[in-house]
Amino acid sequence: MNREYHCWWSPILEREMELLVFGHAGQKVLVFPTRGGRFYEYENLRIVNTLSEKLAAGEIQLYCVDGIDGESFYCWWAHPSGRIQRHMKYEQYLIEEVIPFMQEKNPGAGLVAHGCSLGAFHAANIAFRHPHLFDKVAAFSGRYDLTLEVENFPNLFDGFYNLDIYYHTPNHFLPRLECPKLLEHLRKMEIILVIGEDDPFRQNNVELSEVLVQKEIPHQFHTWGDRAHRGYYWRQMAPLYL
Repeated sequence: MNREYHCWWSPILEREMELLVFGHAGQKVLVFPTRGGRFYEYENLRIVNTLSEKLAAGEIQLYCVDGIDGESFYCWWAHPSGRIQRHMKYEQYLIEEVIPFMQEKNPGAGLVAHGCSLGAFHAANIAFRHPHLFDKVAAFSGRYDLTLEVENFPNLFDGFYNLDIYYHTPNHFLPRLECPKLLEHLRKMEIILVIGEDDPFRQNNVELSEVLVQKEIPHQFHTWGDRAHRGYYWRQMAPLYL
């Protein structure tokens, strides 16, 4: 199986960013790590191993990017407005640096956004905001409203709210989305949401699914037993939904 390590200085983020590529052909999958995770997490969780047949057959190609959550959503010393601004720079890095890199390496193949836990938020958020770029989103155990306070999970913006947060919160901006072109692209996208029945953010997933139904956006919504919020479950989900 093809495995490549890449690193470059990002002029947008003003720091070095690393990523791993697995596979040689097929649908390009932009893989986000979980909260605080690194570009090698997906491999360390052995999820790459569960996809070895699809990778060897040239069905999919994984691009596992680094996360900067410690500089954005979980940068507690920064003002919440600064946290969301840093996240927006991260999205810009993905759109202007990573995706062109993916297209150059593997032109013509479709583009998938994928992640687990907070990585699912990143995947859904970027795909729903830029649906013309993506053919599919596969989000496992996600939280799509970072302003929620559930169990021991705090509001990641400490009660602060502005338009930047609104436009990066799928459960907030999708209900009011009326742009015909964006809705057309969303309705063409394959959308898969997977959540455990005991996951604290299951209701958040249910509400997102209801919004998609209201907007006539086709999608799959799968509920697994238990909390289903760790590598053991994600290793089972990945071959089924990617």
